[in-house]
Amino acid sequence: VFALVSLLIGPSSQGKFVVEISGTTVTITCPLDDVGVQWEPPGRIEEGKLVLKDHDSTPANLSCFVGNDRRDLYLNARVCANCEELDALTVAGIIAADLLITLGVLILVYYCSKGRKGRASAAGDSRPRGQKTQCPPPVPNPDYEPIRKGQREVYAGLESRGF
Repeated sequence: VFALVSLLIGPSSQGKFVVEISGTTVTITCPLDDVGVQWEPPGRIEEGKLVLKDHDSTPANLSCFVGNDRRDLYLNARVCANCEELDALTVAGIIAADLLITLGVLILVYYCSKGRKGRASAAGDSRPRGQKTQCPPPVPNPDYEPIRKGQREVYAGLESRGF
């Protein structure tokens, strides 16, 4: 059950409201004595507890009182008709199983990729592998001559000219 319960208890209260949610039924126990407890707004009361059947998740201001002693409650509970109730052990089991499966996948990927580390990829390499041959350096473009130390006179005539 997904339930969001907000409680606002009066400042002089000795006990706390107990709110139980199951499906769309909300059961509220007043912190006052069960004998002669009255609820406002009035509703179905079973054994001193207010039972809200088919609650539609709208917030409600509730009060219980015996004589002049009154306790107030603001109830904001989300309920759903087709929810399944899970205990803490089931939730812990689901989380543990998820972590173990994730760890197993990580280990599997690690060991599968470990053997492929030294292999070259086959994509983009269609020629057969043989003994590596050294390629000669690329032929320099004759239009451009690199500047060598001590040969600055070749470029001496290229000074900027002022117009």
